[in-house]
Amino acid sequence: MTARAIAVALVLLVLLPGCATTPAQLQPVHVAVPVPCQAVVPDRPVMPTESLQLGVTLFGFVTAAQAEIERREGYEQRLLAALLGCVTPAPPR
Repeated sequence: MTARAIAVALVLLVLLPGCATTPAQLQPVHVAVPVPCQAVVPDRPVMPTESLQLGVTLFGFVTAAQAEIERREGYEQRLLAALLGCVTPAPPR
């Protein structure tokens, strides 16, 4: 055999295993794409205990404190809803 025939035979031997493999298949890859958060931050409400005058009675203070707790819980729920709207991943398609 000549050197050229040996070189051709070696090239064919190297390329031949490539024909035995399965062809490449396309696989979809789902990647999360970051988007800016469009949630509106709710305004902080005025708390009832902030506007109390000096010398308020104990009953007046307790009433204002209870109202503040309810108002703050509502404000915290609106904040949490805005946060979850930005953090929660979108459902897969």
